[in-house]
Amino acid sequence: MAPDVPPLHDGYGANGRSAWLDIDWPAHQHWVEVDGTPANVIEIGSGPPLLFVHGLAGCWQNWLENMPRFAAAHRVIAVDLPGFGASPMAPERISIPGYARFLDTLCEALALDAAAVVGNSMGGYVAAELAISSPQRVERLMLVSPAGITAEHLHRDGVMAGARVVAAVTTRAVSRHERLARRPGLRRIALSFPVHHPDRLSAPLAHELMEGSGKPGFLPAMEAIMEHRISERLPQIACPTLVVWGEQDRVIPVRDAERFGALIPDARVVILPDTGHVAMLERPERFNALLEGFLAEQPPAAPSAPNAADALSA
Repeated sequence: MAPDVPPLHDGYGANGRSAWLDIDWPAHQHWVEVDGTPANVIEIGSGPPLLFVHGLAGCWQNWLENMPRFAAAHRVIAVDLPGFGASPMAPERISIPGYARFLDTLCEALALDAAAVVGNSMGGYVAAELAISSPQRVERLMLVSPAGITAEHLHRDGVMAGARVVAAVTTRAVSRHERLARRPGLRRIALSFPVHHPDRLSAPLAHELMEGSGKPGFLPAMEAIMEHRISERLPQIACPTLVVWGEQDRVIPVRDAERFGALIPDARVVILPDTGHVAMLERPERFNALLEGFLAEQPPAAPSAPNAADALSA
């Protein structure tokens, strides 16, 4: 489908004090054993389940500007994938299908028959794989700058060489996250690749965003992204799907938005101007409104079976 480009507005970053700053997050944290490995899970609110999946070098905090908004009407769940955030590495080799199985097993452990699933970057890749391999788990799907399509055409050795440099730099910078986040100039340097205007994010949010870097899952997950192919399987996604992309995304080119929209049946595509790779943090008001509207949409009606009279008159 052709992209729907909303009008430009000034809502970059949070408007006033963010709600997440006033939540006792440790009270909503618990550990869930998934195939013998503990996973760090945050749950807040009650109602229809809504599962958030972070991307490469991310963590559950990537959804801080969104979780409080939806906790009023949903059971909101965010998880650190194995090897990221507080979740340890799993014994098996990281792969995109493996992460999808992890989410499937996590849903089973949390007694979730199905959920609305929102994934960013690698998390979008994993969420799409989940919708293909375990369609009963995904009622509707929101993909935010998902990885997958462009990665199929990149030169693996070159990408991995760059990834190893990034991993070394970010690992050394872990102890300086708070100082980097406090100063707009340093914040701009540290986050300029994923975030279009990093100096316009608050220092507390920038610090939480940096907490996802320097984790042991980074290089194995990058390898997994480069190895897996999904484009030819995207037409198998059968649930309602919304694709959201930042027009100024430097991590994954915005041209992939139309390709996801064309390959996933009946997917809708929204491009956010003046926005980078993490739209949910850069444009939280607009993003939350898009997700709220998407969750409220009625699913398409299934075609009704003809009755006996119709069959006889045909």
